[in-house]
Amino acid sequence: MTAPTGPLARPRRLFPGARVAVVAPSGPVPEDRLQAGLDLLRGWDLDPVAAPHVLDRHPRLGHLAGTDADRARDLERAWCDPAVSAVFCARGGYGTARMAELVDWRALRAAGPKVFLGFSDITTLHEAFALRLGLVTLHGPMVADDGFLKNAAAQDHLRRTLFEPEAVRVVASPGRALVGGAARGTTLGGCLSLLAADLGVPAARRSARGGLLFLEDTGEEPYRIDRCVTQLLRSGWLDEVAGIALGSWERCGPRDAVRAVLLDRLGGLGVPLVEDFGIGHCDGALTVPFGVPGELDADTGMLRLDVPALTA
Repeated sequence: MTAPTGPLARPRRLFPGARVAVVAPSGPVPEDRLQAGLDLLRGWDLDPVAAPHVLDRHPRLGHLAGTDADRARDLERAWCDPAVSAVFCARGGYGTARMAELVDWRALRAAGPKVFLGFSDITTLHEAFALRLGLVTLHGPMVADDGFLKNAAAQDHLRRTLFEPEAVRVVASPGRALVGGAARGTTLGGCLSLLAADLGVPAARRSARGGLLFLEDTGEEPYRIDRCVTQLLRSGWLDEVAGIALGSWERCGPRDAVRAVLLDRLGGLGVPLVEDFGIGHCDGALTVPFGVPGELDADTGMLRLDVPALTA
């Protein structure tokens, strides 16, 4: 599937009192972390509600938060509820690829734009929302994730993105250039291994052409990172990508080894390439909208968005 032409639809920003549904499309959610995350959202004057199956465990497969059908129904019901302004994911893990085809995307499209938030395994859903609904989504911290609950910087950047999106049109990172320069394009990306796993799926994106690609992952050894990037290269998925920002690579082996693989595989594309951008599985993770046009400056480590992530 080719990416939608033109800008994607931007959901409305959140206002005090907005109802936010929390779903678990991937792995099982610890109840104490969920409650802590809900309390934090209440402190932002939001009205968070947990989906019916958010604390479920699959009866046979312990890595899944409930059955595929129940996880898909929770997402559908939350999105199609007219009282809900946003849908936040509780955590990642694994499981979105199993339930993505069970979602009634026509019903979601009819319900109209809403804020959608998550990262890691949620990459599969970011891609689905972009391609099937033509909708901007937020790649950022999740409600029951330790990195969100214990990091004030991550909380603050997400809160401002949700309530004051015009104030974060420039996303500044501590990143440094592996290949210098600046590039214009539309943001996309997420977890490297999930993007590679989508290759060949009929409803998946066929190319990152013209995109500002954000990549990160966790728990993947350097040779497996090499394999995933090589798969994207061999398939042509990275042909004419405009620029690349590399986020965190937690538990992926020695930093120098990971950098060597990424520079070897991506440096030859001849596009701006910045590392340590500050997204993903890291302390103080930034919230980056996917589907918004802008400029990535590798030399300064900055993403400048043409428009705010969310509308008034």
